[in-house]
Amino acid sequence: MNVLAQTEATRETYWGLSSTEYALFYLLATVTILVFLYGVYSRFTRYTAGDDDPFARLDDLASRILSSTKIVLSNEKQFDRDLYGGLMHAFIMWGFLTLLIATTILFVDGYFWEPFQGSFWVGDFYLAYQFMVDAMGLLFVVGIGMAMYRRYWVRNERLWDRHTSSEDDIFIWTLFALGVGGFLLEGLRIYATGMPDHEIVSFVGWGLALLFQTIGLPVVEGTATDPNYTALSVLGFNAETFHWLAWWSHSLIAFFFIAWIPYAKPFHMLSSFANVVTRDEKAGKRLPNVPADLDATNAESIEDFTWKEMLDQDACTKCGRCSAVCPAKASGRPLDPRNVILDLKKYREHRAEGGEEQPIIADGGTSVIDTETMESCMACMACMDACPVEIEHLQSFTRLNRQMTDQGDVDPGMQDVFQNVMQNGNTFGDSPRSRADWADDLEFDVTDAREEEVDYLWYVGDYPSYDDRNKQVARSLAAILQEADVSFGILFDDEKYDGNDIRRVGEEFLYVELAGHHVETWEDCEFDKIVCTDPHSYNTFKNEYPEVDFEEFADDPMMPFDYEQQWNADGEVDVYHWTQAVEELVDEGRLELSGTELDYTVTYHDPCHLGRYNDEYEAPREIIEATGCELEEMPRNRADSFCCGGGGGGLWMEFDEEPKPSEERLREALEDTDAGSGIEKFVVACPMCMTMYEDGRKTGGFEDDIEVVDVAELLVEAIGAREKAGLETAAAD
Repeated sequence: MNVLAQTEATRETYWGLSSTEYALFYLLATVTILVFLYGVYSRFTRYTAGDDDPFARLDDLASRILSSTKIVLSNEKQFDRDLYGGLMHAFIMWGFLTLLIATTILFVDGYFWEPFQGSFWVGDFYLAYQFMVDAMGLLFVVGIGMAMYRRYWVRNERLWDRHTSSEDDIFIWTLFALGVGGFLLEGLRIYATGMPDHEIVSFVGWGLALLFQTIGLPVVEGTATDPNYTALSVLGFNAETFHWLAWWSHSLIAFFFIAWIPYAKPFHMLSSFANVVTRDEKAGKRLPNVPADLDATNAESIEDFTWKEMLDQDACTKCGRCSAVCPAKASGRPLDPRNVILDLKKYREHRAEGGEEQPIIADGGTSVIDTETMESCMACMACMDACPVEIEHLQSFTRLNRQMTDQGDVDPGMQDVFQNVMQNGNTFGDSPRSRADWADDLEFDVTDAREEEVDYLWYVGDYPSYDDRNKQVARSLAAILQEADVSFGILFDDEKYDGNDIRRVGEEFLYVELAGHHVETWEDCEFDKIVCTDPHSYNTFKNEYPEVDFEEFADDPMMPFDYEQQWNADGEVDVYHWTQAVEELVDEGRLELSGTELDYTVTYHDPCHLGRYNDEYEAPREIIEATGCELEEMPRNRADSFCCGGGGGGLWMEFDEEPKPSEERLREALEDTDAGSGIEKFVVACPMCMTMYEDGRKTGGFEDDIEVVDVAELLVEAIGAREKAGLETAAAD
């Protein structure tokens, strides 16, 4: 029996191996590492074939790596909306990393330290090492067990779809075999080496050794004359033999897994971290600009995608978190964000293997993505917010939408909107001269910002200007600003549609024309801040207009503006959503609430473009609470808010969905809030949300159950300025 001295806390690394087996092990290890390195090199080399990405992805690389390491190690995005999944992934990741570090320590000690300084893998260090490896290894096995329970027992629906394959099963079972096999190997070694006292720190392995002792497993092969003779020893079933088999099985499985990493699902362990490192902090809220040559950002072939979009595809772990939060999928529209990313990846790999070429996106026929799929996207950014590996879905989706627009495969409703904007500068197709008619019922005149200097240049927006319901919101906000005694003005017929949503359905050139018009107009005005009624306008003015290089379009005869530089790239002009501006006025005491505060019980819906896009959640809530209303939160609020269905062109397209997103959201307000049916008003801060929810009240049968109001309508009532806003007259009429 080969028993280590009980006096020294250490062990023989390759116990039980002959010199020939030792050499074979290192030959296989060398081959494995070479196969791994070649695979990683090949995968990352493919990204160099992708188009250049328009955003800086590798600037300040050290800081990027540091912040990405924090995101990955903290597992913070994994815990969002899914505590079980967060714990599961944390156990697997931390356990795997600990075991990897432990192996690296052995390598450093054996080949770089021990030959010169003597081994440090002894005494207290060895004991601490063994305890930590067992503790974290146990977490690793528990995490794998949790994953297998969710996958095979619960059969979590978001883990099973048409992209589920045998490699998913191989991946999880290989990890399970590595974790359990490692403990089995440890237990056999401890038992076969006489159970040295110090090995009790390896508590899992020690427990298995006690189990082997209890069942009477022989240590070595025996005969009938041996005093500890059993049938098992004669048949060759003994600890040394099992240890040898377990050692080689564990090593070969580990070699297979390492070599397999670059060629299948395990590659996400590398690509996901790279994806987090190269993320764009403004992804989604700003889209890639189209240069004068549209072909630079279309999706005519898979080669048109940028290296970052290809990395997005490889980083996808098929976790389905994006699918689970997608309002389009929840409403029955033919969109699954995960499938779009994975379909593109599958086709890219198909083409790399010499497969037949087909259209990337088309309306009918054979294509990688169907146009109806992309028309279903609400551009709400819920998929990106939920993704734990920072996949930028909207960048790829925008590329597909631009290709659709270039091909003419656009929904007829959107075609009408494009035509209205081109001819009249607004999505309604109404006369530009009637754009400010909403102000006629006010008890005061609104300043023309083209003629007088103002503090606030107020961009009213299409729906508050032309839609009857939203005109009441515009008048409310005008009265609020007047009551606060601030200097504000509008552009009257020089105000056009902001372009945010038509850009997200692929009409880039019309967007640039609108941006150029507004920037050129603003240059002739004197103001301190831009205030927007609509979060969509707020987002595009704040995050996207400063990205447009208008000089690139200076010689284009299709662009009727003379502006030839970037606008506000240095952030000199502040852009506000109106709730942010008014919150400041309330805090400054410039708005006096009337003696009788409102006593409504309300709930508030976070608009996507104000919340997820721009992280503004508190300003509307503070205004609501300042009016005296009792605010009850819906289960899905702030970053988890559920889209109304109007974004991404959804406001102008017809879908046969059941239930509509707006209906589902109103039902949630009435049934799932703490106040339940006690909710009197459903409060919004977006004209598009107002339109969608007023429609949802009618189609969902909620007209007698709840009223949809804007934050501005609550505030104008609270300050006693409804008459000044012309709302009392409008109600009487």
